[in-house]
Amino acid sequence: MSTDFAPPLAENSATIDSEKRVESPQKWILFFVAIMAFFAYLSTQHVEGESYGFYSLLPALLILFVAVITKKPLESIFAGIIAGLLLLDPSNVVSGLGDLSLSVVMNETIAWIVLVCGMMGGLINMLERGGSVLSFGQMLARRIKTRRGTMLTTCVLGIMVFIDDYLNSLAVSASMKNLTDHYKISREKLAFLVDSTAAPVCILVPVSTWAVYFAALLEENGAAAEGKGMSLYIDSIPYMAYGWLALVVVFLVAAGVLGDFGAMKHAEKRAQAGQTIPPGILIDGFDTSNMKKTSSSVGLMNFLLPMAVLVAASLYYDIDLLLGALVASLFTMVLYFWQRLLSFSQLVDAMLDGFKVMLHPIAVVCAGFMVKEINDQLAMTPYIIDSLTPYLSKELLPALVFASMAAVVFATGSSWGVFVVSLPIVIPMAITFEMSMPLTVGALLSASAFGSHACFFSDSTVLSSQGSGCTPMQHALTQIPYALIAAALAFISLLILGFAMA
Repeated sequence: MSTDFAPPLAENSATIDSEKRVESPQKWILFFVAIMAFFAYLSTQHVEGESYGFYSLLPALLILFVAVITKKPLESIFAGIIAGLLLLDPSNVVSGLGDLSLSVVMNETIAWIVLVCGMMGGLINMLERGGSVLSFGQMLARRIKTRRGTMLTTCVLGIMVFIDDYLNSLAVSASMKNLTDHYKISREKLAFLVDSTAAPVCILVPVSTWAVYFAALLEENGAAAEGKGMSLYIDSIPYMAYGWLALVVVFLVAAGVLGDFGAMKHAEKRAQAGQTIPPGILIDGFDTSNMKKTSSSVGLMNFLLPMAVLVAASLYYDIDLLLGALVASLFTMVLYFWQRLLSFSQLVDAMLDGFKVMLHPIAVVCAGFMVKEINDQLAMTPYIIDSLTPYLSKELLPALVFASMAAVVFATGSSWGVFVVSLPIVIPMAITFEMSMPLTVGALLSASAFGSHACFFSDSTVLSSQGSGCTPMQHALTQIPYALIAAALAFISLLILGFAMA
């Protein structure tokens, strides 16, 4: 059941794809020069002091366009960043990029993400090299005998790891990869199963990083009195339509009731032919032949104990995954060194290699925050909300709030940062229309979960794809039809609730 090999078909496919992408570099250069010249021209049409209006949407649309063509998330995001800087001030693109990079790097949230992702990568790398992940997979393999059972178990594990979507995305995917490979389930489907139980589950559980963050935001923006933010959040959970419906969809897929279609169908056909790992993915070449053998019960304990310490420490430190990951990493190093599973230098190497593996996902998330900064300067979020305001009514407010904010989060990839801007606008609207505050908050959290779930460069999507062994674009393109089904049903549900509670 080991996956420490690279299928020849993947290598050949990757080579063919690479040749296709580089066959005409001059045309691509001319194309991007023309696009950037267009954005520079648009900047001359903007009157200083006035809103950018529709122009504010163009960098985000460019990102989506380039991503679909190139299948490269990082390059697509930087194309949108440069376009946005040209739109803001074409004479200061270089200095603007420097200032933007510096502001993002100095952002406390980004620093937290970098450390959490790096430490989680290191922790999971230690668990893999110590044989614990393999032991956990073998334990599951003895009890799960079907393809459907494997997918349903992945979903259940995702729900059990509810404390944070980062932990879910990395830990569940790492523990299930061998088993899903055994039953010829594509890595793209594994990423979908994991990602669909990440943010959608985290918003539904009041003991999660999402709940703590949004409860504080609700108090700051007047939606709830001081100390009552969490109470409002809990009251809003029944109305978080996207979270509930995304769970329904993923369980229907896992149970085989909802079939494969679109890019997922192609991925599953490839997996059934014996190639579960998609083209262009490099397989971790860590040599497991010299791994010290332990009994299955000890190996299972060596997996479950660090996970338990991670969750317990995070809860102890007010649901701070960074401190939880730090405590769990130190605990795991002591535990494995004491059992002589790995030497101290091997443990340090495992941590450092885990950081290295996470560098690309971290870069994508950081670039996504740069996009958010650009969109904030272009005032994209207020423009979208202002454009919808003439059509708002008490009955339509929840559904339109969900649709508009889902679009904003999808375009920016920032499921948390966007709401710092939007809450001061949306909450007064709900108060003015005398709409149910729990319903309004439920619509907002639904939008946040959809954006995190569907956007190809959101942190949840990037980490789920990294942990599962596929690219963010491969994951996003196979997942988006199912996310849109849940989003459409959520929109209809919020529309009905709006009229029912008006």
